[in-house]
Order: sequence, then structure tokens, then C-alpha cells
Amino acid sequence: MSKPGSRPAPPVGNSGRHSSMREWYESLLVAGVFVLFVRTFVVQTYQVPTGSMEKTILVGDHLLVNKFAYAPRLPALAPLLPYRDVRTGDIIVFKKPGDDVNPGNVLVKRAVAGPGDTVALRDKALSVNGKPAPDRYVQHIDPETWRTTDTRASESAVQRDQFGPYEVPAESYFGMGDNRDNSFDSRFWGPIPRANVFGRPFLLYWSYEAEPNSHIWRGAGAKLRQLADVALHFFSRTRWDRMFTLVR
Repeated sequence: MSKPGSRPAPPVGNSGRHSSMREWYESLLVAGVFVLFVRTFVVQTYQVPTGSMEKTILVGDHLLVNKFAYAPRLPALAPLLPYRDVRTGDIIVFKKPGDDVNPGNVLVKRAVAGPGDTVALRDKALSVNGKPAPDRYVQHIDPETWRTTDTRASESAVQRDQFGPYEVPAESYFGMGDNRDNSFDSRFWGPIPRANVFGRPFLLYWSYEAEPNSHIWRGAGAKLRQLADVALHFFSRTRWDRMFTLVR
């Protein structure tokens, strides 16, 4: 029997160590659940693989994507959370529609028109509902403009520069790259269903000038090559002036 004021006896055997291990595992589990929740419902990272959005977004830009912005609305939480619909001019991240071969194919484009809008392209000039669309973000890198009368032009080349008029279906958006002459977008594979849109990029947190075409490398060897490239050239190829800039 212990005397009043005496200290409790230390844990017998390994019970103290087991208790510490249990607390560590519980903390790790809670952290994992929190990270999973954040990635699923709040924010996700996205690496830009192609130049279709240059010069707004460059190959090798790493973005934070707000998944709350366009999430399905819960009436009880609507007054508290920053829900809103996609607006014309928004940059959106979405699953490419109709891609059954690679259902995880994720793209980033600018929504240039919404449900019910009529889109037309004449000699590369975009109009929405008969009015010229804002073009302050747009660049054209090909001086050639293809028309239906050009016998040398392929169907896709003409479609790049001459399109529509086309009415965007309900619950859909028309997406185009800012780098209009080098973007595979809604002109070629159609509108983007609302259900495919999962977020809006809001912050560029890192930008790295990777090797050309490194985004198409596949396999474990390619991944190791990419990691080695970053390790060797992190300081010289990081675009420091782009880090922590807002995406607009």
C-alpha cells in the first residue's frame, strides 16, 4: 500500500511504450484523414503538362486548385461556404470529356462561354453571342490563318481558325486555351459538362522549366529521370519570379 504523497509506480513492462506508439499511430491516422479530406473536398495540386495556356500558365507550373469553388451545393452550408457557378473567363480544371481510354485525363482551360451561349470563330477572332470576346489573355503563335478555301489545309487546321456558330448545351461550358494556335480544346472535342469541372486554380506555388516533352515520359525509369533532373537543376530552372502568384 502506497503512502500518502508518494509518486505512482512506473508502468510495468512495455505498457508505457505501447501507449506512446498508440498515440503516434492515432496522430498519424488523424493527419492522414485530414489530408485526404483536404485533397478530396478543399484543395488539390495540379502540374501543367502542356503549353496550351501560355503565356498565362506555363509548362511546369504547379498550381493549387480550389475544389470548393464549384462543388455541389449543400443548402445548409451555402451561406457559409464560397460556392459559385463557373463564370465566363474563369480558368477551370476538369476531366476531359469523352476520354474513355484515359478517364483520369485532367486538363486546364479558360471557360470562354457558358450554357446557352453561341460561340463562333472567324479568322481566329472569337465571338460569343455575336459580340467580340475579350482577348487580353490570348496569344497567336502561328501567322497562318486557315480557311475552308485553302486546299492545303487539313480539316483540323480549318477548325482551329474557323468554327461555329455553335450553341453551348445546358450544364456545359466551352473551354479554350489562351495559346489559341496550340490548344486542343472544345473546338475539337466539344463542350465540358458541368459534372466534369472539379476546381479553379487560384495560386501558382512553384514553376519549374522541365525538359521538353517530359510530361509524356512513362514508367518508373522516367519518374526517376524527372526526379534526378529536379535535384540537379532545382535552383537554376525554378522560375522564381512566378512563385506564389495568383492565377487569373
